[in-house]
Parts: sequence; structure tokens; C-alpha cells
Amino acid sequence: MVQYLIKTNKFKEFFQLLFGHPMGFAGLAIIILFLAMAFFAPFLGTQDPAKTGAVENLLMPPSTQFWFGTDDLARDIWSQIIYGSRISLTIGFVAALITVLSGTLVGLVSGYYGKMIDEILMRIVDFFMMLPELPLMIVLAAVLGPSMWNIIMVVSLVSWPTTARVVRSQVLSLRERPFVESSRCIGASNFQLMFAEILPNVIPLMFAQAVLMVTEAIYAEAVLSFLGLGDPTSISWGMMLNHVFVSGVIAESYWWVAPPIISIVALIVSFSLLGTAVSDILEPGYKEKRGF
Repeated sequence: MVQYLIKTNKFKEFFQLLFGHPMGFAGLAIIILFLAMAFFAPFLGTQDPAKTGAVENLLMPPSTQFWFGTDDLARDIWSQIIYGSRISLTIGFVAALITVLSGTLVGLVSGYYGKMIDEILMRIVDFFMMLPELPLMIVLAAVLGPSMWNIIMVVSLVSWPTTARVVRSQVLSLRERPFVESSRCIGASNFQLMFAEILPNVIPLMFAQAVLMVTEAIYAEAVLSFLGLGDPTSISWGMMLNHVFVSGVIAESYWWVAPPIISIVALIVSFSLLGTAVSDILEPGYKEKRGF
């Protein structure tokens, strides 16, 4: 099925529509900018973000020497922003990958088999969806301890039910389609029907869910780190806000507060724009409107 999609230029068509969508183009442009920052961090006039400086450089405003100023330990804020993008993007992408894969598997099995299996899995999903996400993440992060991987685990644990329910709804419709019945009639196994026939048709929905999960993960990391539940040994945007709050100079150090807030908002908005564009493209009739 994937080979068929490639041969018929389905992926090329999808990305043409995405680049032609104003929100999709804007979102991708911002995301690519942050990815480039994270990848080329050592070549962007940065230094070790954890390296402390001289006493006379404490809490310096932006200057030609320190583009974004320094913090209360004379550390370069520009370097912290650049290297902090690596933490936020890593947490966002890894948490989204785990969430979408686990949620898709549960939704696929539940929607395909139905009956008792569906009932049991959906009751588990309902239980997790009933729990308040933020308080649960705070409790779990506090119990597991401060770590980037613990934050990824916490975000994935509370986010997968949404994907599972969305995928299940799609699978309930797909399993009754003629192409699935045809494969079943020629002897295809349940495994083949689920992963060779149904799953490829769920991939666009998985992509849309992944985009949404990235924004949730980035936001969750910022909140948990700001509350002191992030990894204190790593530099992230959330930990920067935690440090400036704990230092007690938040009102006087606009150059320390503004960059991480703007970076978090910009990255979340970019993925939100991308998610909106993907949702528009997946709507029936959108290709016809664009002349495809």
C-alpha cells in the first residue's frame, strides 16, 4: 500500500497542498527555523550554556558581547535559548511518536475486533481520559523524579487515550469497506487486514494527531520544568523560566524572561498552524478546491 502511494505521488501531492496552504507554509517555516537552530547550535555564536561568567557580567542586558544578555550566574541567554530548543524539540517529537504509536495500536485493535475486546480497551481509555491531565502529570513527574525521559514518559502516559479513540472511530468505518471485505474473502489474516489494509488508510490521521501531540508535549515540558519538575542538569526553556522566577529578579530582567516565553509560544503556534493546515487538507473536497 505504501509503495502504491509513493508510485501514485500521493505524498508529493500532500506536501504540495501543505506548502500551498498559508498556515501550513508558515508553520513549517517556523518549525524548520527551530530545527536548524537546534542542529547548527555550535555554529551560531554560542558557548556552553551552563558555563558561568565573571561577576561583572551578572544580569547584563543585551549587548554586542551578549546578544540576549546574561542571567544571575553570568550565563549567556542566547546560548541557552539555542541549546534549549534541542530539549523542547526532543521531548515534543519523542513524546508524540510514543503517544501516536501506542494510541494507534490500541485504537486499531479495539476498532477492528470490536465486541468484548473493544469494550475492555475503551473502558481503560475512558478511565485515563477522565483523569485531569495537568495534575496527573505533576504528580507523576514528582514521583518519578526530575528527568527529560521521565517527562516524556509522563506526557505519553496521559496523552495516548485521545489518539486511541480517534483512530478507533476511523477503524470502525474502514473495517466495513469493500476493499477490506475483498481481502478477507481471499484469505487475508486479521494481522494482514489490520496492518496492510486498514493501517495505511489511518496514517494521515496519525500525522494530524502527532502534530497536536507535539504541541501538548512542548507545553507540558515548559509547565513541569517551570514548576521545578524538569531536569535541573539540562538547559530548557521551562528551566530558564524556573531559574528566573526562583532568582527573584523576574520583574527587572525582561531580557531573561522574554526569550524563553517567545520561543515556547512561537513553537507551539507553529505546530498549531501546521495541525490546522493538515486538518484542512484531510477534509473531503479540499483537493478539488485547490485544483488537484
